[in-house]
Amino acid sequence: MPVHRPGTTRRRRTALFVTLLATLSLTLPLTSARAATTPARGSAFMGMGVLAHDGRNGMPRTADATQTEGVDVASYQGDVAWSTLWNSGVKWAYAKATEGTYYTNPYFAQQYNGSYDVGMIRGAYHFATPDTTSGAAQANYFVDHGGGWSRDGRTLPGVLDIEWNPYGAACYGKTAAAMVSWIADFLNTYKARTGRDAVIYTATSWWTQCTGNYGGFASANPLWIARYAADVGTLPAGWGYYTMWQYTSTGPTVGDHDKFNGALDRVQALANG
Repeated sequence: MPVHRPGTTRRRRTALFVTLLATLSLTLPLTSARAATTPARGSAFMGMGVLAHDGRNGMPRTADATQTEGVDVASYQGDVAWSTLWNSGVKWAYAKATEGTYYTNPYFAQQYNGSYDVGMIRGAYHFATPDTTSGAAQANYFVDHGGGWSRDGRTLPGVLDIEWNPYGAACYGKTAAAMVSWIADFLNTYKARTGRDAVIYTATSWWTQCTGNYGGFASANPLWIARYAADVGTLPAGWGYYTMWQYTSTGPTVGDHDKFNGALDRVQALANG
């Protein structure tokens, strides 16, 4: 007959509970970390993945040609101190207007109109999500929610922000050919709606990976290159020069600072079409 030792059952239960807690301590932080790395839809912004993929943060070397300082902003920057930026030498700005066909920037009016009111040449950009709706649908949504263009001499053409997917697979689950087709759908629709060729904002490494380094848009669409380093590095296929360069995410007043490849009169020329 087995001898019952007082407390044996209790000790076994305690040991089982400790083992369970140890298992949970290994799995829960991983689950929380995964959740923390996936942002909420609508929170994406220009250059969200650039620091990790296409250069370090840094300041550009002295340029050979005259360049004009600009900034780009999104909802996470809230109400922007435009007068401070203007007084620091910033002369042009882009504000995020839309994302996909499901999001509009709640600070867009303050950012888009505020930059204009202090004297800047301004424009709007659209953060593309090619896995949610067609290029045409997103171009129409963009134009209908602040991304249009007017010949007032101080409104820049809209920008297609096409870069790493912050919500999933880098190329949004598309082949290179399908991605090129989606981009063309957006660009063609935008031009049909506004009469202007949209600017393409991208990074060389993303463009190479996700479009197969397609060069067919370079003849019509100005390039806004993203690279946080002392120089722009290699440009995507087809483009012999960049029009704009986002060179840092840690600039003064607002983080995202840019260079226009030319003097202020070239910024005005782009606005005028």
